[in-house]
Amino acid sequence: MERYDLVYRLYDEYDTDRLREYQAFVDVFPAIDSRVALEHWQGANEELERRKDEIRGDFAAGETFAEVAARADRDQAFTALDLEAKYGRAVNVLVLDVDETLRSAGGTDNEIPRDTLHVLTEFHEAGVPIVICTGQTLENVKGFAIQGLGSEIVHSGNLSIVYEAGTGVFTPGHGADTKQLLYEELDAEIRDVFDDVRARVLPEAPEGLRRGCHLQGNEFNITMKPNYETGSAKARETIDAALVYLIDLLADAVGTALEASRDDGEIELAGETVTDWTRAFYADQDPEIRSVLESEGGYPDIDGDAVPEPLTAVLDRIDVAYYEADAAEIGSLELNKVVGVERALDVLGVDDPFSLVMGDSKSDLRVMKWADEHDAGIAAAPEHASQDTLEHVLETDELVFDRGKSVDVLRTIYAMNRLARLD
Repeated sequence: MERYDLVYRLYDEYDTDRLREYQAFVDVFPAIDSRVALEHWQGANEELERRKDEIRGDFAAGETFAEVAARADRDQAFTALDLEAKYGRAVNVLVLDVDETLRSAGGTDNEIPRDTLHVLTEFHEAGVPIVICTGQTLENVKGFAIQGLGSEIVHSGNLSIVYEAGTGVFTPGHGADTKQLLYEELDAEIRDVFDDVRARVLPEAPEGLRRGCHLQGNEFNITMKPNYETGSAKARETIDAALVYLIDLLADAVGTALEASRDDGEIELAGETVTDWTRAFYADQDPEIRSVLESEGGYPDIDGDAVPEPLTAVLDRIDVAYYEADAAEIGSLELNKVVGVERALDVLGVDDPFSLVMGDSKSDLRVMKWADEHDAGIAAAPEHASQDTLEHVLETDELVFDRGKSVDVLRTIYAMNRLARLD
């Protein structure tokens, strides 16, 4: 309890709110070519150090408590204490989703806030590797990572990008291991199915869907995005139609592959069409997909458990993902964010990971569950995350943050890491 008593004293006896205001100003004040502005910054920095020195002189571990008070509020500091007491170790790698996690179209103009970027920079300076784990393309991620964190950090050898939800891993500064195309390790049967769907997905789409959608520029996954504002009624209508279309196109490609794999060129599917069985399979896998199929009049009254084994054997390897009013996607279940994160950690040399996993979607939930099952980390999610993701986070450490405020959890973990040093 001594450590808790010290933190109580820290926040009761010192003006930590004012201290954090000075720290935030010094950290994120923009570089301005002005003598007056520079003098203002220097004055704030001197006052910041004066206030920190008071704490440094009054506590045995003064530097730790000064840094905690300057960056974490009272609630964050006590949460950090609880986490450190529970796990007894510091976080040694950050695994971070981007869209609707680090940045939010609804709250931060789809930009990663400057205070979030600054805290990430502090983790980097402390030697904590960063794994950016996203469904976006590599080029998109590299662009905003370099713009936000700087080329030096991105190419430091201590940052990795898991892109397209795990189909590839990019870790600059690691020679032959810098870029790993994990989808090239899939067998020919699955690659052929994806090639077939990709070649036909836009040319064969109904005109309305073709005009309302575009393909994300992926290397492997097939992702249909709306040509309307994400979250809008038109985007929802378009993506619902795109989901049904993608499932049917996938069914046709898988059916063709199965026929080609048979010596007699025929495959028995119990009298039902491949399309019906495929719709039933994915409806049984995901209640959201079932709901869309029902609303679009495309739900077959078939028991998903009765799908013929040859078809199930292929579909069990292919993921169909639905993100309401945002995207419909086909990916490989053999390649997901967990596979990508494991490969990234291997390249980064993190042999005994204890990670902070932050994300909002079902693909992020897989990483959270992997970390939980392997005692390899802590999960955090925004308040608007998918229901299953939120339930997992609430059942573990309750690290739920407001839209656009991922910095709150990062500051908590920063404080946790500082306090862990006291051991």
